[in-house]
Amino acid sequence: MKIGESIPALLLKDQHDSEIKLRDLTGKKLVVYFYPKDDTPGCTAQACSIQAGEKLLMEKDITVIGISADSVTSHKKFSTKYHLSFPLLSDPEKKAIEAFGVWGPKKFMGKTYDGIHRKSFLFDTSGTLIHIIEKPDTKNHAEEILDIFTKIQST
Repeated sequence: MKIGESIPALLLKDQHDSEIKLRDLTGKKLVVYFYPKDDTPGCTAQACSIQAGEKLLMEKDITVIGISADSVTSHKKFSTKYHLSFPLLSDPEKKAIEAFGVWGPKKFMGKTYDGIHRKSFLFDTSGTLIHIIEKPDTKNHAEEILDIFTKIQST
């Protein structure tokens, strides 16, 4: 995805097995963040940062959704374990992952493999992509999101 593009028309299931259409989320500022795997250190830090900042995000009318290729069952366990109240969407077929362009080669400990790149996409109330966080700060992601929306609004 590129700045100025509209949110894709995709339908995915959340951790409660409810279907969510991404385009139905227009009308609020929206953050769609992609993460590699439930219940891993970086992904847990990122999700817990968002949960900790949820009240401030809601006050600014910002909705956050996480997406990974993990199953609905995995998302349910992860969200229950860490008391996550925001949607985690399951994308095992990689429809959203490919539409947003976050699947590709990664390196870890000298090995190259294909996987999900951690990125966050910020949309305005019309569903237009206005910013991409290429390397989110997992421990302070809620604050990072708030800062970016504040800077964008003041310009």
